Amino acid sequence: MKIKIIVKFICLFFVSAFSAFAQNNDVIFTVDNTPVYATEFIRVYNKNLDLVKEESQKDIDGYLKLFIEYKLKLQEAKALNLDKKPSYQREFKSYKKQLSKNYLSDSKVTNTLVEEAYNRLGYEINASHVLVRIDQNASAKDTLAAYNEILKLRERVLSEGYKKVQSDVHNGKTIFAEDLGYFSAFKMVYPFENAAYNTKVGEVSMPFRTQFGYHVVKVLDKRKSQGEVTVAHIMIKDDEEKIKEIYKRLEQGEQFSALAKQFSEDKSSASKGGELNPFSGGQLSSSEFEKQAFKLENSGDISKPFKSQFGWHIVKLINKKPLQPFNEIKAELTNKIRRDSRSKLIDDSRINSLLSKYNVTKNPNALSYFKSILNKNYTIGRWSIPKDIKAKDTMFTIQGKAFSYNDFAQYLLKTQRRNINKPLDIALNTSYTSYLNSELFRYQEENLINENQEFAQIVEEYRDGLLLFDLMETQIWNAAKKDSLQIKTYYEDNKEQYYYKERVDAIVASSAKKSDIKKVAKLLNKNNSIETIKSQINTNNKINVSFTSGILAKNHQALPKGLKIKKGVSKIFTHNNSYVVALIKNILPKTLQTFDEAKGKVISDYQIKKEKDWLKTLASKYEVKINKDILNTVKNQIKNQ
Repeated sequence: MKIKIIVKFICLFFVSAFSAFAQNNDVIFTVDNTPVYATEFIRVYNKNLDLVKEESQKDIDGYLKLFIEYKLKLQEAKALNLDKKPSYQREFKSYKKQLSKNYLSDSKVTNTLVEEAYNRLGYEINASHVLVRIDQNASAKDTLAAYNEILKLRERVLSEGYKKVQSDVHNGKTIFAEDLGYFSAFKMVYPFENAAYNTKVGEVSMPFRTQFGYHVVKVLDKRKSQGEVTVAHIMIKDDEEKIKEIYKRLEQGEQFSALAKQFSEDKSSASKGGELNPFSGGQLSSSEFEKQAFKLENSGDISKPFKSQFGWHIVKLINKKPLQPFNEIKAELTNKIRRDSRSKLIDDSRINSLLSKYNVTKNPNALSYFKSILNKNYTIGRWSIPKDIKAKDTMFTIQGKAFSYNDFAQYLLKTQRRNINKPLDIALNTSYTSYLNSELFRYQEENLINENQEFAQIVEEYRDGLLLFDLMETQIWNAAKKDSLQIKTYYEDNKEQYYYKERVDAIVASSAKKSDIKKVAKLLNKNNSIETIKSQINTNNKINVSFTSGILAKNHQALPKGLKIKKGVSKIFTHNNSYVVALIKNILPKTLQTFDEAKGKVISDYQIKKEKDWLKTLASKYEVKINKDILNTVKNQIKNQ
């Protein structure tokens, strides 16, 4: 499997070297009347000149030979309909879809959000908030009532103070007034995070809405990020004397992890020596625990016993790291943003761009019609499409492609469970917007290959790479494995290629200490076995010397440079930052490899021969015509560039 993956990579790499757009240009050669353009050849030659190892292939004629062979293979793959195989189509489709994600989102908006998030991660906000709960699908009347309520509460916070309002109105059901502690980017929903970071310390924000309802936030403090810490702790719920006793044992030098495993009442971490997952400011529900953890400065530092709402703790600092440089976490932040509520900004920007880019026409009567055929059954998940629906009427068009009433009705039917208990008007309008947006996205994805040259080129490279891999696998690699008789015959005809060079039967010892190697040399001279030597040198559970033994090639990595190949114990060498001595027991002359010994290389050589013979067959099967005039022009252009 590993070999298959490596070979596939090589195949794709070769394709990326040779694939390009067919352009209306001078034809340098044809394969069965299929043109190959001079611009493609020049681009590929220049791109890969430094990667070509053989000097003969750097010559334009040599490179042209490779290029023609590549095109012959592609022609054969298509003739064998390998591009029609379901497995090929599945893999190609999956890759294309995955790749398209890099080209479909609005990179400008994404980059802005990534930079904003990174800047916010540099600070932590301490805030309190008041929330008036309201359903996301509430009526306009209920929405206005909630907004007026939060406005009144804001005025009270400003005039009476937050704590007074908190004690008066918090009921944990319809109104919440909570102290949130410190938090940073990604810890709150994006609208809340925005309000908190855009409100000055000591001030109260204007009302804003999230999926939970209407909020106002009061910012109490803003501090630089403390970074991230990893700590271990020992927790005792109630017994102060016991935690003090454990602390005393730590002062006497006992291991923290051992005491945590033995005594900590936090069962989720006790088995791990008390170690907790890394956390940053505001991430834990205990502000006191965070405060004590971040006070520790050096790895291994241990806090004095302290109490939180969970009990008594002793904390040990394992690691503390500041916010990483932007370039090191940019990719991680990008992925977070795409999963975060702020991803809606990216989608909204993309939708607006597509509405400007494509010619979208909407039927002004469409929504009125659907209001007339929807009923309350839709919001309880029991609606069905009327038999007399105007199925063929147009809902909207994108670049002239029509989407019918029936298309939208099928979408409504499929997604009606999302709209259970929503007001009918809201359900219809949100469904229409979602449907239009999804079709805009689909249209862009399906046409991306025509709109983005870079994407199209990468897709073509991968497509041809898959074809070449399948072709080579079926015609050469797998076929060669089955040609057991031919492989044996190839070995018999080419035995002179399969010899072992002169080798040695040796014992090689290496150590960081010269004194230990001197001892080994003396023991080797007395014909002691490796096991006997180990028992005398590797004492007290220490590995002071390591051995390599057996039949070794003269250039084996364990043998030191400068070693004279003769029987007996060598002098001591310095080799790879170690001291080395070798005992050469026997010298083996050049020896013919048996078929079994040489089988791996024989199969490889046979595959190379089989491929060369196959390429000759392809060259006879498909007529290749080279345009000599264009080739000479290409040579001059490359020579003078």
